[in-house]
Amino acid sequence: MASNQFAIASPPTDAISALKFSPEPGSTRFVVSSWDKNVYVYDLRDENGNLSEGKLLQRFEHRAPVLDVCFGANEDEIYTAGLDWDVRRIDLASSTQTVLSSHEAGVRSVVYSKEHNLVISASWDSTLHIHRVRDDRSAVASTIIIPLPSKPFSMSLTATKLVVAMASRALHIYDLKALSILTDESEGPSPKKVEVEPWQRRESSLKFMTRCVACMPDDAGYASSSIEGRVAVEWFDPSSDSQARKYAFKCHRQVSDDVDVVYPVNSLAFHPVHGTFASGGGDGVVALWDGIAKRRIRQYQKYPSSVAAVSFSSSGKYLAIAISPGFEDGKDDVVEGTVRIYIRELGETEAKGKGTK
Repeated sequence: MASNQFAIASPPTDAISALKFSPEPGSTRFVVSSWDKNVYVYDLRDENGNLSEGKLLQRFEHRAPVLDVCFGANEDEIYTAGLDWDVRRIDLASSTQTVLSSHEAGVRSVVYSKEHNLVISASWDSTLHIHRVRDDRSAVASTIIIPLPSKPFSMSLTATKLVVAMASRALHIYDLKALSILTDESEGPSPKKVEVEPWQRRESSLKFMTRCVACMPDDAGYASSSIEGRVAVEWFDPSSDSQARKYAFKCHRQVSDDVDVVYPVNSLAFHPVHGTFASGGGDGVVALWDGIAKRRIRQYQKYPSSVAAVSFSSSGKYLAIAISPGFEDGKDDVVEGTVRIYIRELGETEAKGKGTK
């Protein structure tokens, strides 16, 4: 292993579904959700603030596998989504769990908008739940339910936009301010079903099923990936000039016995400072890309399992890489040691783009 990389002690015991660093400035805390029905909270620093090999702070058990997790208003608040159909708020200080709402099928994704104080969940029941949390965090002030045309696979947001990637290569982009106004108008204990026209409807630039979507930190657009080793980069601006900039490229392919083997691109994450992005694939490889210059910056060594999730710390100094069996080989058993979390400490220019913005 390179000297600037180390493995976290006490990783989950089953496949990892999501990994997110705290967005708090300077924080080194991150959360992980797993098919072992638990959410894990880690910190790269010890009680004295010194960099350590990742300390497990807390673990929260759920009734079923957890499919997604994110931080809330601060790093002591997290939200989870999973196969128990629930959207949960966890208060780390008191170790209490509260159910915000229950869907009618597994909940695939959950995100939190700090700008609008909204918790948004996307479920395989083909709905979004938009939750307005009370300022005292004690309960939900209101929930609206928005029907979707098909099952959601991935979700990401910026300060102003929410991007939902669905089956049938459909993408909806919502205006968060409009959603916030709707939750204000629907205040009350009972969820209210609302038909909402998205700000934009799009069809994915990729030919096959979307695996992941991630928004640019500058609120300009997003990248999406597919099960067929491709990534697309697009901009929100609907003008023809801006739309002419969008493009897609091949990645995460390995040659085996003269055959080009194609792997899913499971995870995407943008660097918070440089605006470049990382991709993690079923081939066990992580690559860094400059989306403006349309160039690969670097590719790291192959990991022993499929890359399930990648996330940058708020400072951009650390890149967390979660690996677990992606079942590309047709086996569904998790062998001990194949679920790991690696932390890379990045050099000052390691994730810096090569193009000019």
